[in-house]
Amino acid sequence: MSLVALLNSACGGPSVVSIERRRAMQIHMWWLDLDLRSKEWLRENLRAGEVPLSVMEAIAQAGGPRPGTPQAVLTEADWDFIEIQSEFVD
Repeated sequence: MSLVALLNSACGGPSVVSIERRRAMQIHMWWLDLDLRSKEWLRENLRAGEVPLSVMEAIAQAGGPRPGTPQAVLTEADWDFIEIQSEFVD
């Protein structure tokens, strides 16, 4: 068992498998399920240093990264998607 898995199991944290699944969930897989208000906030605050908890919770509900995890931060690729690839007509 890896050190990360051991620490997670001892602390009751997420398993390595669940962390890996969250890492693998790319923005195009959850963007369509994200509520319109959160999409608008992300578009209007492109590459914001901090994302409000309400928006992070909406992202988690849509299948994206969850607040309070190391993967909670949107990646540069996520911001690129929001800027370039997302459509303003949802």
